[in-house]
Amino acid sequence: MTTTNSAATAFSGTGTVLNPASGEVAGEVRWTDPSDVQSIATGLRAAQREWERRGAKGRAKALARYAVWLGDNREEIEKLLIAETGKSSTDAAQEVPLLIMILSYVIKVMDKAVAPEIRPASLPLMRVKKIAIHYRPRPVVGVIAPWNYPVANALMDAIGALAAGCAVLLKPSEQTPLTAELLRHGWQQSGGPDVFAVVQGAREVAEAVIDNADYVQFTGSTATGRKVAERAAQRLVPVSLELGGKDPMIVCEDADIDLAAHAAVWGAMFNAGQTCVSVERVYVLESVYDKFVAAVVRDVEALQMGAGEGKHFGALISDQQLAITERHVKEAVAAGARALTGGRRAAGPGSFYEPTVLVDVDHSMSCMTEETFGPTLPIMKVASVEEAIRLANDSVYGLSASVFSRDVSRAKDIALQLDCGAVNVNDVISNLMCTSAPMGGWKTSGIGARFGGEDGIRKFCRQETVVAPRTNLGAGGNFYNNSLKTLARTNRMVTRMALARPRRTAK
Repeated sequence: MTTTNSAATAFSGTGTVLNPASGEVAGEVRWTDPSDVQSIATGLRAAQREWERRGAKGRAKALARYAVWLGDNREEIEKLLIAETGKSSTDAAQEVPLLIMILSYVIKVMDKAVAPEIRPASLPLMRVKKIAIHYRPRPVVGVIAPWNYPVANALMDAIGALAAGCAVLLKPSEQTPLTAELLRHGWQQSGGPDVFAVVQGAREVAEAVIDNADYVQFTGSTATGRKVAERAAQRLVPVSLELGGKDPMIVCEDADIDLAAHAAVWGAMFNAGQTCVSVERVYVLESVYDKFVAAVVRDVEALQMGAGEGKHFGALISDQQLAITERHVKEAVAAGARALTGGRRAAGPGSFYEPTVLVDVDHSMSCMTEETFGPTLPIMKVASVEEAIRLANDSVYGLSASVFSRDVSRAKDIALQLDCGAVNVNDVISNLMCTSAPMGGWKTSGIGARFGGEDGIRKFCRQETVVAPRTNLGAGGNFYNNSLKTLARTNRMVTRMALARPRRTAK
């Protein structure tokens, strides 16, 4: 027997999941023997063939039924989610609606996304051929999901894979295994075929998933992402990695300060700061710095911390995660920073850390350079927008960012100078809702992207080119026809085509 949300590292038999907010038992989980993962993947691979043959329209019907089940069972899902994560009801309420939104979008575009694509011939002599690119699903997609959003992160990628015609082998975090079982039960209850399986465990089970998948989608830390990529590379299995972030916010002198302050506090404290695209550092022009800081402190002091109903944000997932937040704050204060709010672990039971606003910070401090994943908001004064851009880019991470200015054109110009996968103008985290656009990181924040419109489905496919004759006229005419005379004639013809000037089009 093992206990999650603790320092336990051995996983065998069954385990008890504890609520990090209260220490109460949230439920029981049966750990998967790593040696069983291969047979589970084999079963998925067999079921996937029929799933692919259903075609996009047939799969869309199954996904639509699942969306209805998610909506009908939202209350049960959120209750379990709060029990195993210690979230507030405000944070827990975001996950199921996000999935239903993704499902709604995917159902609309999946037919077009996987339809064969006809390509034109590049040379006149090849116009006798019809070139079609087919998108064939990879049989088994392994999804290794994190603990911060056990519902959303488990399925937001799985939805695209199922739409493409793949089977999905999901390994949730060993710290939050319960909601994954409920999601799988819902898939079966809504009539979904046996192309969605859940395996439970820690590193050994994750390795078995990588070893038996045809594509791996991983969300988690940069350090673990490197290990996932290295193991997948041994079999030349493609991966998509969404990894760590240290997302910056830039507040220009012409920004709406109240709007920027509200956004900074929400973006930093939402889900206790345990969001990959949370606001982790803020650069404010000196002319509005004092006003911005005052507005942030005002908003933070109004927050109510605790699990369940009526609270703004809940517990950190574990004492280990809380210790990282504690270290970052203590190191910053010891180096000269000031904590205007919070700055300590909350009194009483549970892994709670008080919402903390840090000022007088700089890039010598870990709170500005390392991913905190906790309820902290470091704010730094800058002399110019150019300095803000330089500091924002002075990071090994590049997931997302935000820019606040009343001049939207100016903000867009600043956005295009930031080295990251997405930038929100006068908002934060909203790119997560843009399922038609890619969400991916630069630098050590990842490889590839999730979502991305039709590309978010196609990424789970292999491209297969089929070249078919439009006519049998001249078929086989070049087989072994390599006389010097024929080669010279072909060379002259190809050279003329390459050097030919393009025709003018009539105005």
